[in-house]
Amino acid sequence: MDSIDLKTQIANLSKLQDIDTAIYSLTHEKNNKPEEIKALDAAFEAKKQHMAELEKAGLDLHKQKKDKELELASKEEAAKKLQTQLYSLKTNKEYHAMMQQIEDSKADASVIEDKILEVLDKSDKLKGEIEAEKQRLKEEEKLFAEQKKKVQDRVKEIDDRLAQLGAQRQQAVEGVDPKILSQYDRILANRDGLAIVKVTNNSCGGCNMYVPPQVINLIKMYDRLITCEVCNRILAIDDSEEV
Repeated sequence: MDSIDLKTQIANLSKLQDIDTAIYSLTHEKNNKPEEIKALDAAFEAKKQHMAELEKAGLDLHKQKKDKELELASKEEAAKKLQTQLYSLKTNKEYHAMMQQIEDSKADASVIEDKILEVLDKSDKLKGEIEAEKQRLKEEEKLFAEQKKKVQDRVKEIDDRLAQLGAQRQQAVEGVDPKILSQYDRILANRDGLAIVKVTNNSCGGCNMYVPPQVINLIKMYDRLITCEVCNRILAIDDSEEV
């Protein structure tokens, strides 16, 4: 790299790193957006499921009411039939036995009527819950739509910014030697979007490991790219600052 102004190259790499850091951060944020939308969908579906459970409970109560009404009608019909048979009986014993059956049927019918009233009471309360839940769900749906749109709008903002940064990167790489750029890009891909770091207080800005004075002196010589022995990132220094 004798023919290359390495100090300028490192300065250009640092500028490129600023762009790539922004690109990496925005790309990471964008990649998380589908999970955000998935979480919003799941939360809203859970609320809809609660509504579905309330409506199913309402249908179950309606069925219970119908079943009890049929059972009541059957008891009442049985009591009527027994009532008509009273006049055909020939002995007091038969008469008293029949009357007991009629009373038992009426008692059963009374119990069923009470149960129907209980079901109606539960049904009325549930209707109130359903109406309240419908209103809440309507508000939740509006909020869900707003939150989802906010995420989608943010994705669009990110895409627009990434397009701008992509254009800036194209310009920035023009000032970097191809071989140096190849090494930089390789490190960038393997080190979470961070390829060149500054040494501060004798520490690597990438992994915080100690950088010996002799290594710092090598960096200052600008004879070749010096990388961290631990994280392999390119090391740079600010000549105006103590390291």
